[in-house]
Amino acid sequence: MHVDQLRLDDKVAVVTGAAQGIGAATALALADLGAHVAVCDLVEEGLTTTAQGIAERGRKVHAGVLDCRESDSMDQFFGAVHDQLGPIDIIVNNAGGGFWSTFDGVSLKGENMLIRENFGTVTNGVRYGVPRMNDGGSIINVTSVEAYHAAPGFAVYAAMKAAVQQFTQSMAVELGGRGIRVNCIAPDMTKTPGDDQLGEDSGALIEGLHPTPLRRWAVPEEQASVVCFLASDLASFITGTSIPVDGGTTAAAAWKVRLDGTFGM
Repeated sequence: MHVDQLRLDDKVAVVTGAAQGIGAATALALADLGAHVAVCDLVEEGLTTTAQGIAERGRKVHAGVLDCRESDSMDQFFGAVHDQLGPIDIIVNNAGGGFWSTFDGVSLKGENMLIRENFGTVTNGVRYGVPRMNDGGSIINVTSVEAYHAAPGFAVYAAMKAAVQQFTQSMAVELGGRGIRVNCIAPDMTKTPGDDQLGEDSGALIEGLHPTPLRRWAVPEEQASVVCFLASDLASFITGTSIPVDGGTTAAAAWKVRLDGTFGM
């Protein structure tokens, strides 16, 4: 093992949902490790900031303002990435999102939106990215710890995150013949604008309890670091798996840590 195995010099990476949060942190981290990075998002202002950060690191960049749920837009975006930066080595399917509501308050339109935003964005990334991808590449899908347990108020969102995990396993087997590795990270309690609002809306933050067994929130860069590991040669024999980056939430299950350090259920 050598530190150079973490380097991604002159690899071509794509990160969806890169205007803020985990997506932005991941795009910049990949650039720090030497990759040329293509980014896309619906939010032009934040995406421009991310693209500028990539360029300031001396890496090539391509940015597309688009809706990752739209097949034609994703096809055109991946085609432009291939034409401008070359064959793709790394795809990070990060775009997604949701809202808090009990299931009886979710309309059919809202359900379809959640399915497309959290599952369709991933399948689009694979469908249009893989044909333009080098053999031996790496795909990292961003799921959630909600894939592993009940998520009242987020039922459809959580179901789609579980679907992403299952899809990842199937793609790992299907694409293994090309040496393409397919894995997930499953974040929890990460300080992003989206998580802050969802935590407030859902009442998930309980007074007197720590947010995780590590007694703190994550920052987006801590999620990005695991993505970079999975994209690198250090993870050359890892495929079809999901890594919780959750401060111990999955391990703790129903156990919570009180502010005084004692445990309860």
